[in-house]
Amino acid sequence: MNSLLASFKESAFYKLVIAISVFLFSLISTAQVDKNSEIYKVLKANDSIIFDRAFNNCEVDKLELIIAEDIEFYHDIVGVQNREEFINAVKNNICTNPGTFTRKLVENSLEVHQLKNNGKVYGAIQNGKHDFYVKENNKNSQNRHCTIYTSLDFR
Repeated sequence: MNSLLASFKESAFYKLVIAISVFLFSLISTAQVDKNSEIYKVLKANDSIIFDRAFNNCEVDKLELIIAEDIEFYHDIVGVQNREEFINAVKNNICTNPGTFTRKLVENSLEVHQLKNNGKVYGAIQNGKHDFYVKENNKNSQNRHCTIYTSLDFR
C-alpha cells in the first residue's frame, strides 16, 4: 500500500487525472439545464413577463397572472413581500412614472438549475445578470439576480 501511495505522490500524471476527474464531476453536478428544455423556456418566458411586460411597460395585469398566491419575494431594501405587497410595489413605485426604470437581461446570462428530491423535479433556481437603467439621471448599474422557484406548474 505504501508503494502505491509513494508513486502517487511523485506522479504528475496521476495528479492530473485526479484533477481532471474532479473538474468534470463539478461540471456535471452543477450544470444548468439545456436552454431548449421546457423548464428553461418557461422560466425565461416568465422572467420576460415580470420584467419586460410588468416592470418596463407597466402591464401589471400580466404580472398578476403568473405570480403565485404564496410567493415570498425577498427585496434587498424593503425585505420580504407577499403577493399583494409585491404587485402593489410594482404599481405604486415602478409604475407611478412609466418608462423611468428599465431592466434588461444581459444576453446569455440566464441560467436555470433544477432542484430535485429523489430524482423528481420540484423547483428550480434561476440566476442571471440584468442591467437597470434610470432615465431621470442616466444612471446605469449592473446587478445580479437570483430567483428560486418551487412547486413549478407548467401551464
